[in-house]
Amino acid sequence: MKNYRLSLIRHGYTQGNIEGKYIGRTDLPLCDEGEGAIASLSASELYPRVQKVYTSPLKRCTQTAEIIYPNNLIKRIDKMRECDFGDFEGKTPDELAHLPEYEEWLKGGYASSPPNGENYGDFTLRCLEGLDEIFHDMMNNEVTDAAVVTHSGVIMNLLSSHGLPKGRPVDFATKQGEGFQIILTTFLWQKGNTFEIAGKLF
Repeated sequence: MKNYRLSLIRHGYTQGNIEGKYIGRTDLPLCDEGEGAIASLSASELYPRVQKVYTSPLKRCTQTAEIIYPNNLIKRIDKMRECDFGDFEGKTPDELAHLPEYEEWLKGGYASSPPNGENYGDFTLRCLEGLDEIFHDMMNNEVTDAAVVTHSGVIMNLLSSHGLPKGRPVDFATKQGEGFQIILTTFLWQKGNTFEIAGKLF
C-alpha cells in the first residue's frame, strides 16, 4: 500500500497576529517580522523536501510558501482558507469579552458560529473537502511527498476531527511556521476519511 506524506505548515506572522486579533477571511500579508522569521526557519533547512506545495489562497500563506519552497510548483486550494469569523473578524478577545454571543461561541459545538460567520460544522466539512482535493491531486500526479501552507484553525480542525491517534484541537496548536506531518493512505481515507498523524515537523 502506497503512503502519501503531507506536511501541514502554519503561515508566518501578520500584523493582525501580532496584535492578537481574529484574522480569518481578511487577506493580510506577512509583516516584516513574519517574513524574517519564516526566512530564518527556511535557512535552517528544517522543512522536508517535497515534490509539490499546496496553499490557502490568502496572501499570508502564499507568501510563506514562496519563502520556504521558492522552486516548487505551488497550487492554491480555496477550501484550505481560515474560518470566517464574521462580526468577530479583526477584533481581539478583550474587545469581545463583554458580548454574550462571544461567550456562547467559545462554548463550541458543530452549530457554533460567530454572528454572520462560518459555523464549526461547515468549517470542518470545508477543510475535509480541501484535504480530499489535495489527496486526489497527489494520487493523480504520483506525488508522494507534499506540503500545504495553511492556517492554525485548519490544522487544528483537521487533526482533531480526522487524525489518528485522536486528540483535542489544543493538542495540535502550532506556532507560525511550524506544523505537523500526516500520512494518507487510500485504505484509511476510503474507510472513514481518516489519516495517521506522524508528529510535529520539528
